Amino acid sequence: MNTTPFAYNSKRALDICLALGLAIPAAMVAAICAIAVAIEARANPLFIQTRVGFGKQSFKIVKLRTMPPQTRNAPSHEIDAKAILKVGKIIRATKLDELPQIWNVLCGDMSFVGPRPCLPAQKELIAERAQRGIYNLRPGITGPAQLAGIDMSTPRKLAEADAVYLKQQSLLGDLKILLRTFTGSGSGDAATKRSR
Repeated sequence: MNTTPFAYNSKRALDICLALGLAIPAAMVAAICAIAVAIEARANPLFIQTRVGFGKQSFKIVKLRTMPPQTRNAPSHEIDAKAILKVGKIIRATKLDELPQIWNVLCGDMSFVGPRPCLPAQKELIAERAQRGIYNLRPGITGPAQLAGIDMSTPRKLAEADAVYLKQQSLLGDLKILLRTFTGSGSGDAATKRSR
């Protein structure tokens, strides 16, 4: 596991450089999406939710709203696809709802690449991750588990995939994951695939 101060600081330096470079264009795109969301949802276009992060500490994740404000607070794989706003479906499909998380990266709550942060109520996933040392990592906007289509509906499988990343992580590996994410790799959104 590559946890030397140099490796840790290098990953953080990459995050800051990428975040600063993307901040202005991301803010412009997010602003356009936010207007569309506000018109349809008639609510704050930003969605702020408590997640579990580095060291099992809670933090506030920032995303673009893709569901009505009255939608229950639950993981994406438990939400009916019918609950998603019309514009939200487009935003989720293009991953534009994740753009505000660049702010989380700048604040040090998140990294561009790492395990996706879960809700405090997801006790099984938290336990599986804690057992494997996953909370030694900052949570990520994207990660290898997401590219492989492994979501939070299978806690142990997800924690095992996160553990593989923890052991094999490198700057080159992160850059490859980011490239695959930007080019549209992955199996889609858990919420949009769910129906009743």
